[in-house]
Amino acid sequence: MAALQKAWGWYQLQLARKPIRTQMITSSILWAVGDCAAQRLDSTFEVHSSSGDKQDNHASSRKGLDYRRVALTSSFGLLFVGPVGHLWYEGLEHVVKHRLKFQPNSAKFITAKVLADGLIFGPIHLFSFFSYMSLASGSTIEKLKEELRRDFLPAFLTEGLMWPVVQVVNFRFIPVQHQLLFVNAFCILDSAFLSWFKHQNDAPWKAWLSSLVVNDRGRKK
Repeated sequence: MAALQKAWGWYQLQLARKPIRTQMITSSILWAVGDCAAQRLDSTFEVHSSSGDKQDNHASSRKGLDYRRVALTSSFGLLFVGPVGHLWYEGLEHVVKHRLKFQPNSAKFITAKVLADGLIFGPIHLFSFFSYMSLASGSTIEKLKEELRRDFLPAFLTEGLMWPVVQVVNFRFIPVQHQLLFVNAFCILDSAFLSWFKHQNDAPWKAWLSSLVVNDRGRKK
């Protein structure tokens, strides 16, 4: 316990002295852990969804990590999530508190933050993730466009089920200097989900989610 308290104190000190660098390193580590978890999920699903061939199941269970994929995901945490996330939460606090002049922790204050995070930062984050992972993996612009058409909307809708709840707690109870740290704890799940999601290709449930919105737009027209 003493070791954990010492480590936490050291982290807090680094966060105060060099916040952006500390957030970059933290995000890099957590997104790497999340991708490792996503790859293990992939392997598990492959084993259970296979035709029952024991040799294939054994090979799938022994399949090692794709370290290049882990490195790419980790670098996204380092280069985007850490610095951009830090600036986003600091800037959001300033705008809602000083420009909009909403009372901190009031319903308007929290609602404004949650809406801004979900409708502004959320799409930017998803677009950046899919674009970075695709282009850094060697895909062409045309391939990226195809992946965005296939993945962006289903991912946005699915993530919209979790993050508003997380952010209500975050904006209500967590000091602004620790909000990215709080989010980073959930980023293990988020990075695992996005990494897994990114590699599901043409899964039927993706098409189903997209069709819900497309059909809804068609009715409105």
